[in-house]
Amino acid sequence: MTITLHLGQGGSLKAKRKVVRSITDRVRARFNAAAAEIGSQDLWQRIELGFTVCGNEPAHVDNQMGSIRRFVERLALAEITDVRLELINLKEMTWAPAAPNDWET
Repeated sequence: MTITLHLGQGGSLKAKRKVVRSITDRVRARFNAAAAEIGSQDLWQRIELGFTVCGNEPAHVDNQMGSIRRFVERLALAEITDVRLELINLKEMTWAPAAPNDWET
């Protein structure tokens, strides 16, 4: 999932880094998700964050992503301007070969 935010206050890259760090650290701690700034590093008013969650059930992953979006929104550190969500089910991908089960003897 990619969340784009607009940072109204601040006025410097240092203030932006503080907001980015706060959001990513809190999401990592609360949801056990991967979180990183993925774009617009040189623009102090625009924040692009990427979040990733892995799981066995697509419904659980979708629920986690929705919870992360709502959590970031409730933090109110910056205004959300765009959210893009992509779920990838590796079981349905034709290029992904089945992993051999080396543990069975």
